[in-house]
Amino acid sequence: MAKMMSSINDSLKVFIEKQHLFFVGTAAQDGRVNISPKGMDTLKVIGQNRVLWLNMTGSGNETAAHVLDINRMTLMWCSFEELPLLLRVYGSVKTIYRNNPAWEELASLFPNIPAARQIFDLTVESVQTSCGYGVPLFEFNGQRDRLEKWSEAKGADGLPKYWKERNMLSIDGKDTGMEVGS
Repeated sequence: MAKMMSSINDSLKVFIEKQHLFFVGTAAQDGRVNISPKGMDTLKVIGQNRVLWLNMTGSGNETAAHVLDINRMTLMWCSFEELPLLLRVYGSVKTIYRNNPAWEELASLFPNIPAARQIFDLTVESVQTSCGYGVPLFEFNGQRDRLEKWSEAKGADGLPKYWKERNMLSIDGKDTGMEVGS
């Protein structure tokens, strides 16, 4: 049975830290809804009502565009191991780009990953757990290294160029808030 809470308790924090995969859901007032899988060491619970997510460069930047339009985000974890559990965290978010004075301090909480594009600073408003009985069991085999190799090959000048070409607008043509070189 689903349970609603106002914050992330210690046992849920431990559960989050053990997961290798999470999903991000966002939507603007119109256009497509975006649900995106995320991995790597890119998420930190830094308080009962605060989560940081280091967002990597991708072929699009839907999340940034959506939260500019409607400031809301859902994060979801599924247990693919023995314990059947779904966890959703709902909240509002601030987007921190590389040119923001807070970038250095917040980015220092994560591994140095050249592909890092922005940090989403989520204020948790509610938390929901549910059973996850229908989620299949999977075995984790490891993280992919292709994004890191790709971004290293792009280099310090190539990533901002890519952002300018591919990450300034969403697939629905909405501004993502990125600045060239940010």
